[in-house]
Amino acid sequence: MARRSVLFTPADRPDMCSKAPDSGADVVVFDLEDAVAPARKDEARDALADLLTSGFDPDCEVCVRVTREYDADLDVILDGDPRLDALMLPKVESGEDVTALADAIATRDATYPVFALIETAAGVLAADAIAGADATTAVCFGAEDLAADLGARRTDAGTEVLYARERTVLAASAAGVDAIDTLVTDIDATERLREDAEFALDLGYDGKLAIHPAQVTVINDAYTPTDDRIAWAERVLDAKADADAEGRGVFRVDGEMIDAPLIAQAERVLDRARTDDP
Repeated sequence: MARRSVLFTPADRPDMCSKAPDSGADVVVFDLEDAVAPARKDEARDALADLLTSGFDPDCEVCVRVTREYDADLDVILDGDPRLDALMLPKVESGEDVTALADAIATRDATYPVFALIETAAGVLAADAIAGADATTAVCFGAEDLAADLGARRTDAGTEVLYARERTVLAASAAGVDAIDTLVTDIDATERLREDAEFALDLGYDGKLAIHPAQVTVINDAYTPTDDRIAWAERVLDAKADADAEGRGVFRVDGEMIDAPLIAQAERVLDRARTDDP
């Protein structure tokens, strides 16, 4: 499934939650953590539970970001038969954190995969174990909280978090799970968002976090292969079929020597094109 865009929406705003899938996001995340004031947590849980059992059934993937004290969240949102595909756990610092959430879900006679949000120094250093936990379906990189944890100053260039950003995507790739890149907090910075999404794609990320519906189209466009890129991938795989029939391991396409790494790139382009098709 495509996870190009992962849109956060405050769980205490049921009107916004019900409209979030209209943004075109591949994943909508109803947020019980940072987006909800402590005094409104109970209200948010109840409103979200009502929405998820009301016949709400969008085409996109539906996720809830729980709090670190998630038992109270699970007691409410898993009651009944909610329209829910996954849970997101913030500030994950070990594989055991993911397993503990999965175990808590299981005690409620349910099973959901986990989006593990890596946003602390300890989490970055444990990225391999987090990505490799059985319940993990994706790891998400959170640069803002990481910078606060480090005492680093955030810059547009992002060099202060580049190592952590790369380590997170490497861990995801090694574990065979999706990697979702950090958000851009300036909603009006459309060109910066586009460039940042394209850079994350170059690093190997599968998608990007968003905090406003206006960001979704920009992210989806960045993660959707262009017609030229699709045409190149098709030429590569067509030429590979001819080379295989002739017993050749390498071959040329458009003057470029093609071998296994470029074949893998072509296959990934076409996989993206297929999963991004409405």
